[in-house]
Amino acid sequence: MNSEKIKIILGYTLVCLIWGSTWMAIRIGLDSVSPILSAGFRFSLASVALYIFMKFKGIKIQTDRRSIILYVILGVFSFVLPFGLTYWGQNYIPSWLASILFAVMPFFVVIFSRIAIPKDKISGDKIAAMVLGFLGIIIIFSKNLTMDSGFSFWGMIAVLVGAVLQGAIAVMVKKYGEHLHPLSMNFIPVLICGISLTLAGLIFEDVSAIHLDSKALISIAYLAIFGTIVTFTTYYWLLKKINIILLSLTSFITPIVAMILGSLFMGELLTSRDLLGSSLVLIAILFANFKGLKNYFVTQRVEAND
Repeated sequence: MNSEKIKIILGYTLVCLIWGSTWMAIRIGLDSVSPILSAGFRFSLASVALYIFMKFKGIKIQTDRRSIILYVILGVFSFVLPFGLTYWGQNYIPSWLASILFAVMPFFVVIFSRIAIPKDKISGDKIAAMVLGFLGIIIIFSKNLTMDSGFSFWGMIAVLVGAVLQGAIAVMVKKYGEHLHPLSMNFIPVLICGISLTLAGLIFEDVSAIHLDSKALISIAYLAIFGTIVTFTTYYWLLKKINIILLSLTSFITPIVAMILGSLFMGELLTSRDLLGSSLVLIAILFANFKGLKNYFVTQRVEAND
């Protein structure tokens, strides 16, 4: 095995492990810092690190009118609202459940792609996968569809809405943002998110209850540096090196990592209904990518035999 393949395997593993662990890291940070302010601190620190990295690499920020409009839309609808909702939601639901709910984002990408980009057809296997995935979501939600379910129901709704917004914006970027550099595309939105959520947290949350202890500082630093900078940089590098179908399977692996870590270190228990619903979602994600994955390996085998 050559060094390039080793780097790809290590990079892929790194993305899955770090993104899978971010849900637990968020949960740990919320024990000390209120959700909106915690997210604000994370993205403020990440924006500083991104700016330093871009300066080091000589990457310039694109400032044409189209890019600026996209930056603002991305900042609000791909970062501020989704992550604000996700952090708030994780106050009331386990980290593994948040990761499962957010993992349905690719299904919304398919739906919005069909609306915004009509030439992108939805195949029968993807429709079947979406039905299966949404059935899993219904099963997970069913135990909380009562009047006295409290904030756990709204916590799940918040994370799910975050996933819907991310899916919609991913399609918009696919349609209008091809001219943007991946890092500059993230820097301004991350900066907008950091400033907006920090201000919102200071205004609307109880600042006196915040304790910036070691757990909070480690959580924020880990999420900013590893959960944002390292993973996105590695992800974009992998995007140029491997088939996108293979890369999309990270959305199948990261919730499994989140479930294992939540169970081992956070004492988060899974009921039989949770397991059934989560399994359907994960099977749906795998099924949605199965045809493309099969074609990829067939192509690889043919090329190897030539």
